[in-house]
Amino acid sequence: MKLHLFPILASIIILSGCPNSHDNSSNTKKYTVTVTNLTNNQPLSPVTAIAYNNDYKLFSIGSPASISLEKLAESGDNSDYIASKETNKNVLDAVSGAGIILPGSSDTVSLTTSTNTDTYLSVASMLVNTNDGFIADNKQVLSTLAKGDSITVKLNVWDSGTEANSETAATIPGPAGEGEGFNSVRDDTQDQVTLHSGVITTEDGLTTSTLNSTHRFLNPAAQITITRTE
Repeated sequence: MKLHLFPILASIIILSGCPNSHDNSSNTKKYTVTVTNLTNNQPLSPVTAIAYNNDYKLFSIGSPASISLEKLAESGDNSDYIASKETNKNVLDAVSGAGIILPGSSDTVSLTTSTNTDTYLSVASMLVNTNDGFIADNKQVLSTLAKGDSITVKLNVWDSGTEANSETAATIPGPAGEGEGFNSVRDDTQDQVTLHSGVITTEDGLTTSTLNSTHRFLNPAAQITITRTE
């Protein structure tokens, strides 16, 4: 099974406009999340932002990635996560960004919750000129924010451990390769989520790499600012 990055994005954008079934309570709280790309030449896939209670986790460090995370990290496809607000009772809201975030650019999404219990936020996006690298904030507390409060967090790059970091054109879905996105076969022997060790470029001596020095990244690779607006 093979999927490619950019045809997927159109369906993601459509999904992001679905009505929110949780926004019907007097306890409604609203938040904006702005994601800024700090890399030199790593476009980010459309933002995934999920608000939830304590019984949910985007991923666990050192554990195998879920299929949902594998799809996001290999192709930028966040449709499983966006659908979770209808299928997972612990998810309060889940939204997608409008499109690719170019280096130096930002995108802002809005989330709504309607509960008095503790709530949290996870944010994720693929670095599309990688095999399975993604930025993420795995669990940020929302319920302590008063109206008008903001917090800013720097995000590191993670490796989903689902695809070998070959960096060949055939396996990089972004503009550096325009190759394959999600593949259900896991060919990375580690098969666990870890911090990303960085890309290997042609300048580093990997002649089969489709990447060059502009595609290297340092942590943090992105920044998020969360503001409670209501």
